[in-house]
Amino acid sequence: MWTRTLSALLPALGLVAAAHTMAQERVIRLKDLERIAAAETMVMVPMRDGVRLATDIYRPKAAEGKLPLVFIKTPYDFNELGGATLEWTFEAVSRGYAVAIQNERGRYYSEGDWELLGNPRTDGYDALSWFAKQDWSNGAVGTLGCSSSAEWQLALAAQDHPAHKAMVPMAAGAGIGRVGGFQEQGNWYKGGVHQTLFSVWLYSVQQQVYPRFPAGTSEEDLRRFRKLYDLRADMPEIDWKKQLAKLPASDWLEDAGANHGPMQALMRRTPADPAWFEGGLFHDDETIGVPAYWFNSWFDVSQGPNLALYRHARERGKTQHDRDGQYLVIAPTLHCDFYRIPEHEDYTAGDLNVGNAWFPLYDQLFAFLDHYLKGEESERFAALPRVSYYTMGSNRWNTARQWPPAGTEKLTLYLDSEEAANSLFGDGHLQRTPADGAAADRFSYDPMNPVPALGGGVCCNDGAAPGGSFDQRGIEARADVLVYSTAPLEADLTVTGSVHPVLYVGSDATDTDFTVKLVDVYPDGSAWNVDDTILRARYRDGYDAPVFMQPGEVYELRPTPLSTSHTFKAGHRLRVEVSSSKFPQYMRNLNTGGDNVDETEGVLARNTVYHSVQYPSRVEFEVQPAAR
Repeated sequence: MWTRTLSALLPALGLVAAAHTMAQERVIRLKDLERIAAAETMVMVPMRDGVRLATDIYRPKAAEGKLPLVFIKTPYDFNELGGATLEWTFEAVSRGYAVAIQNERGRYYSEGDWELLGNPRTDGYDALSWFAKQDWSNGAVGTLGCSSSAEWQLALAAQDHPAHKAMVPMAAGAGIGRVGGFQEQGNWYKGGVHQTLFSVWLYSVQQQVYPRFPAGTSEEDLRRFRKLYDLRADMPEIDWKKQLAKLPASDWLEDAGANHGPMQALMRRTPADPAWFEGGLFHDDETIGVPAYWFNSWFDVSQGPNLALYRHARERGKTQHDRDGQYLVIAPTLHCDFYRIPEHEDYTAGDLNVGNAWFPLYDQLFAFLDHYLKGEESERFAALPRVSYYTMGSNRWNTARQWPPAGTEKLTLYLDSEEAANSLFGDGHLQRTPADGAAADRFSYDPMNPVPALGGGVCCNDGAAPGGSFDQRGIEARADVLVYSTAPLEADLTVTGSVHPVLYVGSDATDTDFTVKLVDVYPDGSAWNVDDTILRARYRDGYDAPVFMQPGEVYELRPTPLSTSHTFKAGHRLRVEVSSSKFPQYMRNLNTGGDNVDETEGVLARNTVYHSVQYPSRVEFEVQPAAR
């Protein structure tokens, strides 16, 4: 079974495309893979119920003795694995690891029926048991991956499998159900509002009805058929900005010609639906039972839950060994861009140049894996920072022993105005004491004309809403966006950690949403988004206790916190925007009090943000002490 050469595999694995998109030195290194690795393909690994999962295994040709394994699991097409996965495979094999790449149950050549996250508690566990028993295995397995290849690792880590010695989850937020104050249920929600990226992602991934080979087809036949048939669906191109604007939302995928899948059922779940706690999501009533190297990004979806989960693992790991084995990197990148950061050039997140953000990814990654999978005690591992985080604005890497770093101080800025904070041309401002101006600002939110999304922590939405940082002045010119700014700062101000908004609001609608965005205003007036959050007002008392609004009443809202490390430079202004939509990143509230899923019409909401001694709307920051 070890006879097929990698030269036959490389086109199927996407190397040809990679050759046109990667730096030349990386292409050369990938072409060296054939020289150093032997490949066993279409190994059908059996699960406890007899279903077999398609797996490719790579081992270094020159290896002597038993090997540790790097395990990568994916819902995506085996015949298009390229980019990061091929790069990880090369790097691991060249360092003496075996690598296994496996399709989730019900995906492509794997048998069975697919469900989100690929059955990590059973299929993940069974795969580890099978790998550990192979005659080439030393019994130590480390899981590695980004996004869909990372999310399944979290629930697996709660199973305490003896072979699972380490994991490297990168951008793993969609594997988190509830942690701390976050209850995003795998990125389906934020503040109780559907994040439309998941609907867009499901369009191409939910393929419950597709051509399949009969269960039990031999590995020999599958290796031959793989050359002949690509089981990937050829989905029609969709303009998702237009598609997501259609109502009802329940028809988004069917109207686009999507296959059958879980979309309809998921759309009708509330954030507290018991079904979220029955699948593959990790929740904070569980514990992480494996050392982990977490990789997160400032401009990725779910950075708040990701950081909360790191703290959960550090504080509540199964054993002291597990708690001590938690490490964290936070880069200023978009989704899964860690390995794309140029070494000798600046990195651009959206339109914002954040400086040279390169770091030695593979040196750090394999220092960690070598320690936990090979038992190596090295200077590289001893020097590995517990937390490495990039501070934007000052554009530099920093290290800490915990997250957030010790020694941060609290800064509270209160919203104030003379009752005209509407748009950047208004009189909204931020001050260090409760408001002493007018009592409130008002704006009208029309769900048929929502505030457009431009930048932020997003991914996977096929261009519907770009990620990163962009100049927000066009958005801030709208009258339905309240704008509050400080005076130009006299000294640098570094916000590192969580940012907690507290709003006192009212509305004539039964239900509506409120958004909060943090912005860095440069001396030239350009306004660059840092992070944002949203809360559906009905969930202000908890996701399991929706309560609708009454006209004339004032309600306290505490959206889930923002997260960042950002230096607002001297001469810049810190700005906070408040509105009721950021579309199509977040599904718009139609303001009716209905489910917003099957409805076709919305109503205007006249919303109020109060700011006074009695109703002190504010934003609470964790800031680093100024250098003295």
